[in-house]
Amino acid sequence: MDYAEDITVGETRRFGKHSVSEAELVDFAREWDPQSFHIDRAAAESGVYGGLIASGIHTLAIGQRLAVDAVYAQWHVIAGRRLVEVRFLRPVRVGDTLSGTNTVREVAVDDKGRAQVANDVVLVNQADKPVLSMTVEVLVRARPGADTARGPRLS
Repeated sequence: MDYAEDITVGETRRFGKHSVSEAELVDFAREWDPQSFHIDRAAAESGVYGGLIASGIHTLAIGQRLAVDAVYAQWHVIAGRRLVEVRFLRPVRVGDTLSGTNTVREVAVDDKGRAQVANDVVLVNQADKPVLSMTVEVLVRARPGADTARGPRLS
């Protein structure tokens, strides 16, 4: 597993893929965002989107899962810190297959044996059209005994 010192600014990792079924989309929305355009096919078809669309929170959850599988599970992550500039760029629909990338923007060490790692995340559909973009900041452990007095500072 990678420590903060092993993470390179500019490094991009590709995500795996996740296909969104109608059952998954509706089940998630019923539990967490029960608006008609997420849970009622007839209402959604006659609405502005012309069919069911995934909740933005569902899209975020898919992005998180793909990022964990491709990136964060390989790092010594302590915790998430914040999401910045989350943008829902187009609807996620039944049958869409999502993938994407994680690009390291910044690694800022502190004197507590950790670093804040800022990642630019883009999620795309099967047509390579972006559906979500955001910056995700996570705290990652520094290598035990490493000199964290050098480099950009975490505030």
